[in-house]
Amino acid sequence: MIRILKQAHRIYSVFIILVFSLFFYPFYYLAARNLKNYDLLNRLRKLKSNLCAFFIGIVPRFNFEEPLSDKQTYIYCANHTSNHDIMLICMFAKGRFHFMGKEELLKNPVLGIFFRTIDIPVNRHSKISSFRAFKRAGDNLENGMSLIIFPEGGIADDHYPPKLMPFKNGPFRLAIEKGIPIVAVSFVNVWKRMWDDGKKHGSSPGRADVYIHKPILTSNLTINDSDDLKDRIFDLINSKLIDK
Repeated sequence: MIRILKQAHRIYSVFIILVFSLFFYPFYYLAARNLKNYDLLNRLRKLKSNLCAFFIGIVPRFNFEEPLSDKQTYIYCANHTSNHDIMLICMFAKGRFHFMGKEELLKNPVLGIFFRTIDIPVNRHSKISSFRAFKRAGDNLENGMSLIIFPEGGIADDHYPPKLMPFKNGPFRLAIEKGIPIVAVSFVNVWKRMWDDGKKHGSSPGRADVYIHKPILTSNLTINDSDDLKDRIFDLINSKLIDK
């Protein structure tokens, strides 16, 4: 019975997301046509994320170790266990921001418009694609647009309950090269609300705990420190996931 209810909630959740996506699409389309309107595009998807969370029954609890600044550019690095992660990070990210994600999202009916405009698609199996993606991300960072990235490279479909997987090197080298602070984000129990896309285990309403760690400054680091920085961020994120 519980399994049936969870699958029913997943179907309901998808319906809610599609309804709001259709409603917001004309506004997304107009805002995405001009780079100057990207701030508006972010505000629109922040609003949509809040509405979807409310109607789906997700109650976020954001725990900030230290207040973040709207005027500071960051690289947000988060673990990735659920499709809800994107919605939740849009709700708390500060200032101007964009995502980097797998190029398959270009075909996603909900996220495609963003990955054809403000966000950055990347083929993680292509060194050329990765180079171009991080070059573009670096340019955006220099222009004051924060980057949101999931350094695991995706959701591991062979671990349930999920565990933190090894990180890619790119965001840590980029943070050091540009002198941008890194914000580690731990999605503590979001997978309990929906793991991956919810097809295997369904979804459920309830509280979603997100821990936003204190920004790590990189201005005093060199490229030789990138592996240590990667390990430090991994340990920070994982420290809130153990036994959760």
